[in-house]
Amino acid sequence: MRVTVIGAGYVGLVTGAGLAALGHRVRVGEADQERVRQLSSGHVPIFEPDLDRLVRDGLGNGLLSFHRSNIEAAEGAEVVFIAVPTPERDDGAADVSIVEWVIGEVGSHLQEGALVVLKSTVPVGSAKRFQDLLDGVGANVVVLSNPEFLREGSAVADFFHPDRIVIGSKDQRAVEQMVQLYTALDAPIVVTDAVSSEMIKYGANAYLATRVTFANAMANLCEAVGADARDVLLGMGYDRRIGFHFLNPGPGFGGSCFPKDTRALVAIAEESGYDFALLKGVIEVNDEQARRIVAKVREAVGGTLDGTVVALWGLAFKAGTDDTRDSPSLRLADYLRAEGARVRAYDPHVRSVPELEMAADALDATKAADVLLIATEWGEFQNVDLGEVRDAMRGDAIVDARNLLDPGAVRRLGLRYSGVGR
Repeated sequence: MRVTVIGAGYVGLVTGAGLAALGHRVRVGEADQERVRQLSSGHVPIFEPDLDRLVRDGLGNGLLSFHRSNIEAAEGAEVVFIAVPTPERDDGAADVSIVEWVIGEVGSHLQEGALVVLKSTVPVGSAKRFQDLLDGVGANVVVLSNPEFLREGSAVADFFHPDRIVIGSKDQRAVEQMVQLYTALDAPIVVTDAVSSEMIKYGANAYLATRVTFANAMANLCEAVGADARDVLLGMGYDRRIGFHFLNPGPGFGGSCFPKDTRALVAIAEESGYDFALLKGVIEVNDEQARRIVAKVREAVGGTLDGTVVALWGLAFKAGTDDTRDSPSLRLADYLRAEGARVRAYDPHVRSVPELEMAADALDATKAADVLLIATEWGEFQNVDLGEVRDAMRGDAIVDARNLLDPGAVRRLGLRYSGVGR
């Protein structure tokens, strides 16, 4: 099929390159001229495992191309994916102004009968709203919902091996065309109306965020009663009804989806007259979790952070990506600096952050540090020689916000260890 993807961010780039790998002819429209130049030369400006190979393959076989003009990219397409940002507004709701602008720009240039597919996470009712908008300009197209469930760090694998594909439309022709688009993928297909499809995306992210927050709340309680949260959550996870996924305590959830989508779902509920108290509590506990970690760091250095040096391992919101959007690590750094600490940070794939002092490597970050804070669960941190860390530091405390290290091994080296729920 002739496919267009508008937006070359995480979602759009993986979607476009993935569809090209399935044999479709894909044009990607992107407003950032420099990004278009880089991608057209085979350079992927974001870290996502295997994505660079996928892009180079698509360019090499001529099935993938990048365009500065959305109109040029969309002309003649049978399917047009919208994968542009929907940032959070001040009231917590999703801002769809970029989606609206793109649809207004390309609407009159769309091929008759084309499908306009909303990949961006949009408020409930958006498909109908944009269908009305396109009907108003005389575009004979169908707008439908096809939410994405890609995980940063494993997005390419998720594209080719999805848990499910959700198609939100009551138009039978549109559904059949979308099924044909994805026919090479072996995955269950959920066909529903557009509103339900939009809710599936929000519901999935809200539930996963709730699991993360529940794990943190249990860890906090374990600390209070003297239990080991790792063992408690392990014992819970063996229950088939529960499982182990998203049940690891840490500094709170972050990234481009969970914080934004949970707040957006609360806003959707309020607009509909429902008080989503459960999800409000999830957000409150998550916000508090970073402050609890800072309190551990403060206690580790004797009660005040003013004038201390904190070595911070990890800046990405999770391992496997270079994405720092709404990262718990950056929240921790902001809180620490606000209390007078000097923060020296290192991340394997995040090379610079404005106003943050960056170290050359993990060991370099610990030089003359009063405390080491581990904020992202990169595997390479487990391979750092802790004896060298001990010798490099001025202090003797490690606050492990990801429970990445073996507490016994740390303590045998004469270092103090503080984890989450341990």
